[in-house]
Amino acid sequence: MARSKRREPETGSIDAVTHDGRGIVAGDGKKVFVAGALAGETVRFVRRKRRRNFDEAELLEIIEPSPERVEARCAAFGRCGGCALQHVSVEQQRDIKAQTLRDNFERIGQVTPAAWLEPMTGEPWHYRRRARLAVKDVPGKGRVLVGFRERHAPFITDMQRCEVVAKPVDDLIVPLSELVGALSIRSRLPQVEVAVADNAVALVFRVLDPPSPTDLDAFRAFGARHDVQVWLQPGGLDSVEIAWPESDPEPLRYSLADFGIDIEFRPTDFVQVNADINRRMVQFAVDQLDVNRDDRVLDLFCGIGNFSLPLARSAGHVLGIEGEAGLVERAAANAAANGLDNVEFRRADLAAIEGNEAWLRESWDRLLLDPARSGAAEVVAHVRKIAPRRIVYVSCHPGTLARDAGALVNEHGYRLEAAGIIDMFPHTAHVESIAIFDK
Repeated sequence: MARSKRREPETGSIDAVTHDGRGIVAGDGKKVFVAGALAGETVRFVRRKRRRNFDEAELLEIIEPSPERVEARCAAFGRCGGCALQHVSVEQQRDIKAQTLRDNFERIGQVTPAAWLEPMTGEPWHYRRRARLAVKDVPGKGRVLVGFRERHAPFITDMQRCEVVAKPVDDLIVPLSELVGALSIRSRLPQVEVAVADNAVALVFRVLDPPSPTDLDAFRAFGARHDVQVWLQPGGLDSVEIAWPESDPEPLRYSLADFGIDIEFRPTDFVQVNADINRRMVQFAVDQLDVNRDDRVLDLFCGIGNFSLPLARSAGHVLGIEGEAGLVERAAANAAANGLDNVEFRRADLAAIEGNEAWLRESWDRLLLDPARSGAAEVVAHVRKIAPRRIVYVSCHPGTLARDAGALVNEHGYRLEAAGIIDMFPHTAHVESIAIFDK
């Protein structure tokens, strides 16, 4: 493949594919990543970004398709940055993500689990109960765009619906566009947060200017018409206020029925995106920790109690630690609402552990980790003080999981008993996984 000038179409063969659905052309010594291309395909593409060691390109045409290619369900796929893998079968997506996890364990952690778990899977469409939709008034189009950012540009995708967002929000893209387009603050409303609970749907509109009385009437009419809660956020998270219904909105909640647990949350709280997978994941994690009434369990990065509360059904005592004070308050309230008196919650920055914290000096039999993408390096560095006999680690980034697994195994004497992917985000490049460690 000959080098060409910037932004001129080229033709090349795809030698391999990355975990995020980018085909690799390696014909001239410098790799080109072509989003949406599959291994074995011949494609036309144009380079969009040139970097020192590789270039990024946009797929223009598939000249010779791969037999693995499937028809994307979403009309916006290829332009929208929300999904990266709709052109690949769901089974192939899981294989790609599982291989990514294996590669990270081998390359970064230099560890291999004693057993590989079967992928934890569920319904691949309309699973996303939490989402952030960008909003932009585009005079050139004569309307407001609502959706995810484009894959190759910082613009908002011109889309009519979404195939991964949970119902009924999947069909609200156009109505949201029309709502914002009729507001006096249409150019001062940059995003809408989506929260789909078991019992209600909430939309949080970020408003940079105060809505007029007419705007407020429009928000309320939208909420009543589509049976959704409408919240307004003029500032930080503590500024969120209800617009519809005008008083006493039903608290959002989801159920972990296998444990008889109901968890309430605010529309801006973090909850796992995929409700069905979350229920299976919680059940699996609790089973793997194998707790009984004699066990003391430490749940770090506990959020609103997603794992802590189910664990408290069978453990002697559970301590959940979380960095955000609001989540700690709601976790404690959820414990009380579910009649649990053997679980407590504390606030602490788990990325800045000093080593003399009171909870580090206590005795713990089991440890549950569910950190953000940055992983749990500080916790792992102090794991000898915690000294759990068994650890379940839920991860949203295979690289940091592999790093922490390497430290647990190679430095702290744990055995990586099993690991596998959790298909929390079908059609995206996001790799969720779980690992089990024994002392």
